[in-house]
Amino acid sequence: MVKSTQKHIAVIGGGWAGFAAAAQLTQFGHQVSVFEAGRTLGGRARRVSLQGVDVDNGQHILLGAYRQSLQLMRAVGMDIDDAFLRLPLQMIYPPAEDGMQFSAPHSKLVPAPLHLVLALLKAQGLSGADKLSLARFSSTARWMGWKLYEDCSVSELLQRFDQTARLCKLMWNPLCVAALNTPPERASAQVFLNVLRDSLGASRAASDMLIPKHDLSALFPEQAASFIRTKGGSIVVGNAVTGLSKDPQQSGKWRLTLTNETALTAQSIPYDGIVIATNSSNAKRLLKSAQSDTVIPAFEFEAITTCYLQYPASVRLSRPMFALLDDPSQNKWAQYVFDRGHLHSEQAGLLAAVISAPQESGDLDHAALAQAIADQLAQSLQLPALNQPVWHQIITEKRATFSCTPGLQRPQNATIDTNLVLAGDYTAGDYPATIEGAVRSGMAAADLLR
Repeated sequence: MVKSTQKHIAVIGGGWAGFAAAAQLTQFGHQVSVFEAGRTLGGRARRVSLQGVDVDNGQHILLGAYRQSLQLMRAVGMDIDDAFLRLPLQMIYPPAEDGMQFSAPHSKLVPAPLHLVLALLKAQGLSGADKLSLARFSSTARWMGWKLYEDCSVSELLQRFDQTARLCKLMWNPLCVAALNTPPERASAQVFLNVLRDSLGASRAASDMLIPKHDLSALFPEQAASFIRTKGGSIVVGNAVTGLSKDPQQSGKWRLTLTNETALTAQSIPYDGIVIATNSSNAKRLLKSAQSDTVIPAFEFEAITTCYLQYPASVRLSRPMFALLDDPSQNKWAQYVFDRGHLHSEQAGLLAAVISAPQESGDLDHAALAQAIADQLAQSLQLPALNQPVWHQIITEKRATFSCTPGLQRPQNATIDTNLVLAGDYTAGDYPATIEGAVRSGMAAADLLR
């Protein structure tokens, strides 16, 4: 829908939340200017170059349930079928590990929830008691409407639902850490149920796992930037917004202060609205500069570590991804491994091992951690050659996500100031700090300024 009265709106932050807001506002017919301090678009989900290879600052996976992310990608011209490797819901461990093999059927003719019933019946590595436990959890959660009277930790929830220790170890705990990036003993059960509701509890396609074939900057932010430019908007990179101020002559309008003082045009424009789409710390700083009384609570944060390991191009795993049994006491840190050769022919032999919410692994230097992960992969996948990668690179986002704890109070998109809104995965919503959470927040912020 195009607005009859066009506004000029500044979006501060070129991550997924910022570009979701900017793309939505552009669709509303407004003129948008996006300001990004870095040189690469995407924020905490962006492209990096390693040894001449374009990868991401962390290996990501999306879900078919990420409805608003997929909707917005299509709106800015992204071919979704080309952009992702779509896999049916699965939790598959290497055969040499004491894990399990749980995979929904490939056929689109099998509707939900029958696809999960069939996956459970065919699952290997789970006892009858484990399968009954999983079925009981699913049916009870549906009966409850995926809602808790009072939030608790995921560990407490699993205990209440009488989930077996093996099922917790092989399925629920890894899913919790992957989705919320918070250990189950500290993670919000209600937010976990929200994710399960929209994936396991929805349509068959909603539970599909989507592995990006494009790097995260190209997947949406850069595509959105091109879309915005074609509609008359502008994208400014490498220039941080250091302050906001209310226009002294025009009520409800705002002015920016930029690091690069030569950008006089941007600084002199009175904007009809501002979207602060930075991380929470920078949002606090900008609100303070604007003399706003809006309060953003203090958050605790969790890291995500991705270890890239390059092997000869002939090295190829039998599947695009495997779950792994992590055990710090045995120097096994990785929880998932992805074979990027399944995504890009030019990245044959490149594996990405992921450690969500790393704890003790932070005490190891990069060389020791990379070697430990290489040893873990060689043992788990029964491929001795994985002991000796050609090169490795470890990337740790120390403040990748907020700690998604029970009852966490997150700020609303609206502030107490006219035409000033917040966007970011840390704002109030059903989802944890994920790409979908960021996109939903950006679109909600845009709606407030439409």
